[in-house]
Amino acid sequence: MTVRTVQTPDLSPIDRTRLRRLLNAAFDGDFSDFDWDHALGGWHVVAVDAGELVAHAAVVPRRLEVTARAFNTGYAEAVAVMPSRQRQGFGSTVMRHANEIVYREFEFGALSTGRCAFYERIGWERWLGPSWVRQPDGQLVRTPDEDAGLMIFRCAPSRHVDLTASITCEARAGESW
Repeated sequence: MTVRTVQTPDLSPIDRTRLRRLLNAAFDGDFSDFDWDHALGGWHVVAVDAGELVAHAAVVPRRLEVTARAFNTGYAEAVAVMPSRQRQGFGSTVMRHANEIVYREFEFGALSTGRCAFYERIGWERWLGPSWVRQPDGQLVRTPDEDAGLMIFRCAPSRHVDLTASITCEARAGESW
């Protein structure tokens, strides 16, 4: 297996096509154009085994607020493993590399998932406080349906963050979290 990290502008058209194919397969056809857009603009960690793209994780910059403190956040997106290659360590491998990017480049890591146990094994923590989305007009909208799936990865500047505090992201097209 080979693991490679590349920034979005350096993805070739062939890389983009292969990534989109992997994401569509891994999410069983439920990977929207909004989801794809959310995965672009940062770093991509890809795992290739026997010439086949088998796993991917993106880390994109976002601004999240915890209580009144804004954090330069590495947000994990589009974490996926080809269905035929799942449960073989590829997802953990790309996420460990993603963790290194978050730790090196950002103050804080965050993601939204329905599979918390997977991320807990590699150093992520469940967020325990309420989540909010800041709309373009500045209005805060509570997002209780997101609370159970939010996770964070602490870096030096965020090591003392209160996991029960409020967390806020900026609204974006598609799902904000």
